[in-house]
Amino acid sequence: MITDLTTGAAMRVTGSGALAVVCVNGGQGHEVPGTWSATLEWLVERLAPRFPSLRFGEVRYRIKSWTRLDWCIEDARAAIVGLGGERTLLLGFSMGGAVSIDAADDSRVEGVLGLGPWIPDRLDVSTLRGKRLDVIHGALDRWLPGIPGVSASSSRRGFERACAAGAEGSYQTIPGAVHGVAVRGPGDRVLPLPRAGRWVALVADELERFASS
Repeated sequence: MITDLTTGAAMRVTGSGALAVVCVNGGQGHEVPGTWSATLEWLVERLAPRFPSLRFGEVRYRIKSWTRLDWCIEDARAAIVGLGGERTLLLGFSMGGAVSIDAADDSRVEGVLGLGPWIPDRLDVSTLRGKRLDVIHGALDRWLPGIPGVSASSSRRGFERACAAGAEGSYQTIPGAVHGVAVRGPGDRVLPLPRAGRWVALVADELERFASS
């Protein structure tokens, strides 16, 4: 089911559980209309049936760009309200890591799960004080000319800053994995990237922790 958010963004809802998982996408330099994330779509399709207590909301930003990071954060905050979970986990891919961390000061949010998250050094991580930050990162992830990416060393710095600011959590890398879990191919097909199965397993572990805490 796709619903409109108060900001003008959209959210695709899967499941009907009482606990909420708000899924936020990455971005790019150019300002382009928001799209559904292939990585998040791939994960939700495989994990939602395993977690009936969870309700997943995938956010499609108004504008998918870090030059409009404030708009993306507003969209994520609207999704937290719109999904209305008794408890909420933010799942952020790439730029969605920064979006999730900023929005984590909402009292309904218990933590952030970052997948190859962009955590710029200037980002305020005090929003995670007393909450969890769990990071999963592809060991081969990095920025290359014309190919998006976030280095694991960058997210590790952000994770360590968050822990120093009062967060707790975990940091894991996946050998052989790149930036993301899946890409969108011809005919709108979602195609898995290397080590997609390992991503699913590790994300499932974190969802289990959230659901049972």
